Amino acid sequence: MKFVAITSCPTGIAHTYMAAEALSMAGEELGIEIKVETQGSVGAENQLTEADIREARVVIIAADTNVSKERFEGKTIIEVGVKDAIKDAKGLIQKAIDIKLEDKNTSKQGSEKKEEKVERKGVYKHLMTGVSYMIPFVAAGGILIALSFAFGIYAFKVPGSIAEALKNIGGGNAMALMYPVLAGFIAFSIADRPGLVPGMVGGMLAATVGAAFLGAMAAGFVAGYTVLFLKKAIQLPKSLQGLMPVIILPVLSTMVVGLVMIYVIGKPVSALTVVMSKYLTNLNGANAGLLGIILGLMMAFDMGGPFNKAAYTFGVSTLALAPSSAIMAAVMAAGMTPPLGIALATVLAKKKFTAEERESGKSAWALGAAFITEGAIPFAVADPLRIIPSTMAGAAVTGALSMIFKASIVAPHGGIFLLFIPHAVTNLGGYIIAIVAGTIVTGVMVSILKKDVVLKKVN
Repeated sequence: MKFVAITSCPTGIAHTYMAAEALSMAGEELGIEIKVETQGSVGAENQLTEADIREARVVIIAADTNVSKERFEGKTIIEVGVKDAIKDAKGLIQKAIDIKLEDKNTSKQGSEKKEEKVERKGVYKHLMTGVSYMIPFVAAGGILIALSFAFGIYAFKVPGSIAEALKNIGGGNAMALMYPVLAGFIAFSIADRPGLVPGMVGGMLAATVGAAFLGAMAAGFVAGYTVLFLKKAIQLPKSLQGLMPVIILPVLSTMVVGLVMIYVIGKPVSALTVVMSKYLTNLNGANAGLLGIILGLMMAFDMGGPFNKAAYTFGVSTLALAPSSAIMAAVMAAGMTPPLGIALATVLAKKKFTAEERESGKSAWALGAAFITEGAIPFAVADPLRIIPSTMAGAAVTGALSMIFKASIVAPHGGIFLLFIPHAVTNLGGYIIAIVAGTIVTGVMVSILKKDVVLKKVN
């Protein structure tokens, strides 16, 4: 038997490759040939050829973003979330095997099964597709702004300076594209290519009318579902169908989305954004600490899943409202502590980890430092009842302290490396204390809660 698979997560960094590795290892153990294409942040790698797809009996798509399925027409497709492949790759492949075994019973049943698709749809998946395309723009823009501050906090005001150029590239251009890209690819996930034009125009209007992040999200969904409605509502003779994707759909959908953004969504969402911005800016003391705890718990609960991405998306939205964000700082710090804390535990309590886990702990140091929360997932999958409460406790401490210390950052990514850029982090000392404290809490709790590894006797 031969299978092919595609893995893709919103950030395209950790889950994408962890799922691919899990599927490859499970296939090897089961004696199944499987080729996995990863659609990560650097693009598609180990790409499936026409021959691979033709020879494959089942296509497995483990993704939390929209993956084009045009090239798999006529194939049996099993579509699940990327974490499903990480947690139970063997079960997923076995499901694919069982489907094909059933196909062999009768030719009629086989032809019916060929069209069977097990799909994951919904608002979350569409949103995550938009976020996955947006993140590189926000990260590049934010870090370039941070680099401009390295020349001095007001150096960008000097005409013709490198600092001014970096600020313009990062803030005036890369960050400015976040709303059109977010809205455009939400619409793309819903309605495919015809959704891009109205989505991007709607996202640009969200920025123009002051509706910001929330407005761009709304524009993306309005654009996507408007295109779907128009596709069904407008029936043209075959001789005129070529006009649909080139003229009719883009013009009508863009007009509808534009008018909705200007006259319906824009002003209310803009007012809500202003209120939210003022409220978040004025958070102090216990209120700030409570928000930090909630953000920390969300970042560590599913380590890259819906709760984690919801907290991260919220942090990015606040960064778009001001030059720096305390909430984004809390989110990033809390996202770093799960892998860092587990890495610490592998040092503090070596007897409670296998040799392979201790080796993985070395990688967890690097992943945590780079703000890749998913580095803790292999440990959480192996022992969820002890690892997840420990990581949540540490992340909650970090989030609370970061908010209480009023630390803020100018970029949505970069991890520990952002700390070395002058003026990129306010209250740098307090921010470091928050990260270290959460790491220690997680490391100590894991060391206490986990049981010693029981070595099997070899006869």
